[in-house]
Amino acid sequence: MRQYTGLDKLIHSFDQALRSLVPGSTSAQRENPGNQSEAQLAVSEARHVAGLMRVNHSGEVCAQALYHGQALTAKLPNVRKEMEQAAIEEQDHLAWCEDRLKELDSVPSLLNPVWYSLSFGMGAIAGIAGDKYSLGFVAETERQVSMHLQHHISQLPEQDERSRKILMQMNEDELHHRDTALNAGGIDLPLPVRITMTAISKLMTKTSYYV
Repeated sequence: MRQYTGLDKLIHSFDQALRSLVPGSTSAQRENPGNQSEAQLAVSEARHVAGLMRVNHSGEVCAQALYHGQALTAKLPNVRKEMEQAAIEEQDHLAWCEDRLKELDSVPSLLNPVWYSLSFGMGAIAGIAGDKYSLGFVAETERQVSMHLQHHISQLPEQDERSRKILMQMNEDELHHRDTALNAGGIDLPLPVRITMTAISKLMTKTSYYV
């Protein structure tokens, strides 16, 4: 089995970042759950839905970065494999959100490189801290993402089943990732860490809706 050098890992990380940040470079492995017929949305409704989907797209960019950072520093091979598999599943979410943004004549957030960098660093630090903290970080992240998704689902126009189906499937996957991380040995994070994560999440949510 090939042993990767530090340079190999650096190149691989750079490739992962580009695939997460460049629109159209990520393909979904599963069928888009929002393949219902398009409903007619008013201009204001379409603009609002686009803002919500832009936030969720940025959230998936953060998830990719989080898993990439943790996989790079995870100590146990089985934990590293869990991080890599979760990142693959999150790629579907990234592609689905991109598709919906295109349909709404909108684009991803210009701030995604910032969110990716911050999340990658946090994921790498969590991996260095130890696998139980790394898994706990995943569980807390997915819990917060699920809360955002449920809130966004409640804000969608009633007739927008296309976006609703996408967000509902994403929420189901996030809860599965949370439970998987906890069952694998993840622990509750210290309160200051959870508060910091919530603050960063709110900042990302408020800015990505518009930019």
